[in-house]
Amino acid sequence: MTEDFNNNNDVYFDFSDDEEDIIELTDEDGIVERFQYIATIPYEGEEYVLLTNAMDEEQDDEDYAEVVVLKIEQDENGEDIYVSCDEEDTRQAVFDLFQQLLEEEDED
Repeated sequence: MTEDFNNNNDVYFDFSDDEEDIIELTDEDGIVERFQYIATIPYEGEEYVLLTNAMDEEQDDEDYAEVVVLKIEQDENGEDIYVSCDEEDTRQAVFDLFQQLLEEEDED
């Protein structure tokens, strides 16, 4: 699993605070939430996106940021959509790969 990840050049990161990196997602109840894009991680032939809560003026940088892992799929028009990743093992594996890559970047 780790070897496949390390040999893949399709990993994307963005740690900027740019407004253009904000993604608005609507849940099944119609509630819109704002997320900050972090990374796209390939895992076992699929791609997953990592997002975190978008910071607003009422939050400070020391607030805990939850990372959300969503699977990237295509709808009937071929557009990317993000769907819940219901498998805890998969979510954890994707997050672990993300952390591993961060550690490797810190070593460089």
